[in-house]
Amino acid sequence: MSREVIGIDLGGTGIKLGRVGTDGNLIKTISVPTPQPANPEDVFATIVEAIAFLDPDGISTAIGVGLPGPTDARGRIAKVSINLPGWVDIPLADWLEAKFHKPTIIANDANCAGLGEAWLGAGRNFPNFILLTLGTGVGGAIIFNGELFSGHYGAAGELGLITLYPDGPTCNSGNNGSLEQFVSIRAIRRRTGLEPAELGVLAANGDSRALEFWQEYGRDLGIGISSLVYVLTPDAVILGGGVSGSAKFFLPATRAEVERRVLFTSRENLQIIPAQLGNQAGIFGAAKIAFEVIGMGEKGKLV
Repeated sequence: MSREVIGIDLGGTGIKLGRVGTDGNLIKTISVPTPQPANPEDVFATIVEAIAFLDPDGISTAIGVGLPGPTDARGRIAKVSINLPGWVDIPLADWLEAKFHKPTIIANDANCAGLGEAWLGAGRNFPNFILLTLGTGVGGAIIFNGELFSGHYGAAGELGLITLYPDGPTCNSGNNGSLEQFVSIRAIRRRTGLEPAELGVLAANGDSRALEFWQEYGRDLGIGISSLVYVLTPDAVILGGGVSGSAKFFLPATRAEVERRVLFTSRENLQIIPAQLGNQAGIFGAAKIAFEVIGMGEKGKLV
């Protein structure tokens, strides 16, 4: 018998929710703004209201939530979020279970996006891949032998926080010159004063400065990816998040930089490709971990 769960993708500016069936069918979806400031109590109240609208008859059997930052290994507590103020040791899963009386689990949002792409998207044919989410920040997910790798304490895969340029801008994580500080949406705004979509339109119209920026962006991204490839030697690097919509302008430079920097033996048959699920990857991944909670999927593997 097919069941439905609720998958939630909690971001710094928006919250996306969906009812998902065991076959990956997205039955109903909504998106609501994240309260500003995004303090835990107001965000929780917004999620509660959205779930009541999404599933008024209580059909769903479990809830999965992806959120920015690491959680505890059991998927109960949001440990910290560098992009959501006041989110330190917040027991979000307990709050939602108490309200809706449904099994609930939380996970890092990029990990959820990686699981979503592995289940239904660009990662379906790759047992080993990494996902980079190029959004407000830069998140990451590592899929190894078909399973999500989250590390001993559940906090592995913060790929956007690796050091790119040691003397670069300070990151909210405390690092200087992290990859996130050069290839996230916030970094693009800081570097150009424009939004990625605006730069994409300009580049499509042949604007030389926009095209030059995307070349620089692709080079920086390629430098970061090169370090990750040397460590993980994945089958593929999948690029998601809002910036990936302009991939055609920067991917050639990214691939060229990786080819220049990485020995052939470490990048043999490597593919660097855009994600396929767009802004719904996090919903699907959150739904996947919700199915695991009710025993309809093996933990870390495809449902």
